[in-house]
Amino acid sequence: MAHQMTNTIEADKGWKIWWQLTRPHTLTAAFVPVLLGTVLALQYTDVRISLFLAMLAASLLIQAATNMFNEYYDYKRGLDTEHSVGIGGAIVRNGVKPSTVMTIAFSFYGIALLLGFYIVVNSTWWLAVIGLICMAAGYFYTGGPMPIAYTPLGEIVAGLFMGLIIVLISFYIQTGNISTESILISVPVSILVGLILMANNIRDLDGDKENGRKTVAILLGKKGAIVLLGSMFFLTYAWTAGLVLFGDMSPWLLVSYLSIPKAVKATKGFIGKTQPLEMMPAMKATAQTNTIFGFLLSIGLLIAYFF
Repeated sequence: MAHQMTNTIEADKGWKIWWQLTRPHTLTAAFVPVLLGTVLALQYTDVRISLFLAMLAASLLIQAATNMFNEYYDYKRGLDTEHSVGIGGAIVRNGVKPSTVMTIAFSFYGIALLLGFYIVVNSTWWLAVIGLICMAAGYFYTGGPMPIAYTPLGEIVAGLFMGLIIVLISFYIQTGNISTESILISVPVSILVGLILMANNIRDLDGDKENGRKTVAILLGKKGAIVLLGSMFFLTYAWTAGLVLFGDMSPWLLVSYLSIPKAVKATKGFIGKTQPLEMMPAMKATAQTNTIFGFLLSIGLLIAYFF
């Protein structure tokens, strides 16, 4: 009996190691844009659930693989230690071989390619090119001789590829076109995806600076970065109001405003904090803002569709 209990505990611990390696708190950055683009497509056509599920799975796999590339290359460059905050920790804390992490990451990419093949067969082959570019962006975010993460372009790249492009692909594979509405409605989600990365960079500002990174948070300084974070949250909600007031979209979109307290908590959570661990709740609140906002915006679109 004791032996069985030990095996169960070890199995649970093993499962948690692999789950943490995907950095699950970031996966909603992949889920929300797919959901939003698909729900918006419902206004124009009947949604094919198989395409939705394929797109969702591919996006989640690419996001998880990107996190693993991050884990691998930060370890290789000596950035991660067993005391680092906000990492999966499979390599530095749990003894997983770096090569194993890369094998899993590329395996995820392989599955995503198969799902992508199904998607392009049922839409257009041009999406294969776009999909490969998205996957390359995920790899070169921390991989390659000049990682995107080391430049001020990190938030822009994340918002573009994990926000706008995913929303538009999700919309296109259902409708066969891109509308002005789909572009406009992708903007606030793209901003929030970028802010997840900005929150991460604010938390890691001191360590990143020591290791030669030039993120927006480093260039602006902590106070400036927090002001920018709050300003971009404000722009997100102002843009949504603009869609209703000037874009002839349903007032139900404003149900997304219920996520404002979480955005306020995220911004205030960085003020006066100096240690990475102290800033973890603020970073978590930033990711939750993206999730809650995206879900509520999708719900608003659904209500508008049915009523």
